[in-house]
Amino acid sequence: MMSERFCALFLGAVFTALGIAGFFPDVVSLPSPEVADAAPLPLDMGDTYLQGFGYLFGLFPVNLMHNLVHLSVGIFGIAASTTVMGARLFNRFFAISYLLIAVMGLVPLARNTFGYMPIFGNNVWLNGLTALIAGYFGFFVSGKPEATASI
Repeated sequence: MMSERFCALFLGAVFTALGIAGFFPDVVSLPSPEVADAAPLPLDMGDTYLQGFGYLFGLFPVNLMHNLVHLSVGIFGIAASTTVMGARLFNRFFAISYLLIAVMGLVPLARNTFGYMPIFGNNVWLNGLTALIAGYFGFFVSGKPEATASI
């Protein structure tokens, strides 16, 4: 059975991998000019690959800020997975944050995080699904306390 620690480690590994993948042009496709959601964000500095908008694996809208957030959340999850309490807190934080982000992705004004990071399209269901998984392990699964080693 999956524990809180495994959930935090799994989410951490997935989001770290997504963050790293976002820096490789071979897996980030540029949007077609007809795509209305591809409007430049305030952080765009002209270089479409490094700063601009693209689709990770052709599915998930990302930009530099989004990749950095994925990396940060992923590394935080991996670090939090070392203890049950850390993993539980990470899962709760992740669940609340990513559920709010999923809802923001549905609101036209907020769907690009007020101009800094695209969170619309397939990001909505990915954020919502991972939030539900983390919420289950953060709020409903009660882990057994870790055994303490005696010195």
